[in-house]
Amino acid sequence: MNKQVLLDNLRCIPDWPIQGVNFRDVTTLFKSAEALKEITEEMCDIYADKGITKIVGIESRGFVMSSAVAVRLGAGVVLCRKPGKLPCETVQESYAKEYGIDTIEIHKDAINENDVVLLHDDLLATGGTMKAACNLVKKFKPKKIYCNFIIELNSEFPNSRALFDKDIEISSLLQF
Repeated sequence: MNKQVLLDNLRCIPDWPIQGVNFRDVTTLFKSAEALKEITEEMCDIYADKGITKIVGIESRGFVMSSAVAVRLGAGVVLCRKPGKLPCETVQESYAKEYGIDTIEIHKDAINENDVVLLHDDLLATGGTMKAACNLVKKFKPKKIYCNFIIELNSEFPNSRALFDKDIEISSLLQF
């Protein structure tokens, strides 16, 4: 993978949304055809031989790459959304955030025991959302769960990976 292409196209916004935070904006990666191709190819290389049958995209930036990679891997896409956004019966998982409780959900019929699931989001920071998504997917008892991020902020949040069960393989394309 040409990490320099990603680094050259990643916009960093200092002091947003609050003072002291260096926000990594992946939307600039998505608008670059070259960066989008690099991300897609790297993710497909990582998961080509894993037997992925479903890719769960975490709202909302996780939808972009989950769709692109699913097409290449021959997998389906499952949307993990905030409550009230999915039209049919759902399964939910709530989790604590710094300012209260949040909830995510997926359709009740989205995953089954025969699935090998890749969960994807743009960024691993505290890990709360992805941990909740893993807990949600585990309710379906799939064969295997993988997690992937474009960016991992391991220097700012060095213990994020410790939240996840040891049987969940985690990968990230860029680490800061």
